Amino acid sequence: MPTQPNEPDRVASDPAEPAPEVVRPPHGDVPRPESTPGPEAAHDTSEPDTAGPEPADDEYATAVQELEDRWRRALADLDNLRKRHARELERERAAERSRTAAAFLPVIDNLELALNHSDTAPGAIVEGIRAVRDQAVNVLELLGYPRHAETGVAFDPARHEVVGVVQDPDAAPGTVVEVLRPGYGDDETQLRPAAVTVAKRE
Repeated sequence: MPTQPNEPDRVASDPAEPAPEVVRPPHGDVPRPESTPGPEAAHDTSEPDTAGPEPADDEYATAVQELEDRWRRALADLDNLRKRHARELERERAAERSRTAAAFLPVIDNLELALNHSDTAPGAIVEGIRAVRDQAVNVLELLGYPRHAETGVAFDPARHEVVGVVQDPDAAPGTVVEVLRPGYGDDETQLRPAAVTVAKRE
């Protein structure tokens, strides 16, 4: 029995039927797929940053530590200087007290001699006491505190302390008539002012 060849597919082989038209979108309007983060990116955002501090932070911490060390050393040096100055000042005060006391030792020795000769003539004792007084005044003057017991000078409030005002026709008004207690020292280095009476002003 004779076989007939298979009839070819009319859709695919029929040249008379037109091919379907492919619609292309305009240029530039092709939608692009959105990029999704990969597993590496998801891993980076989910895990905390375990890296060490930045180099700038290390330098800042080092500079702060160095400044604190210098500040502590400066405080220690200042405290040592203060203590050394206090010790030196105390030594100077002790040395000055010793020099002043040593200057009065001869005065005490002469007073001892005057007391030992109290059985002699009264005039000699008076002369001895006066000599001791002059010696003590001289010591005070050497220490920078001269004696002031002048009369007839103008009243000076920096050197005199008025304890009375008297009427004296022989004295000029405002002058010292009598010194009741001598003063020692000058204007800048004064132990005490002289206690005086002053002539009354007209």
